[in-house]
Amino acid sequence: MLSKEKLARINALARKAKEKGLSKEEAKEQSRLRGEYLKAFRSSMKQTIEQVRVFDSTGQEVTPEKLRSIQLKKKLH
Repeated sequence: MLSKEKLARINALARKAKEKGLSKEEAKEQSRLRGEYLKAFRSSMKQTIEQVRVFDSTGQEVTPEKLRSIQLKKKLH
């Protein structure tokens, strides 16, 4: 995830954008920081999903085949 300082800056820029607007430099910085945030979020989400195993009510594993192949390739389970 992003550092607390970067998250605070994203929030500060969002507040400023709502209140008075941003300069071109600030808009570029906001866009760059949002891109970094999304990249980190997507990476974290992907790692989480790759760890998931799905079981039905009878206890049988029903993890989708595509996910199982990723897990086997990465030796996760």
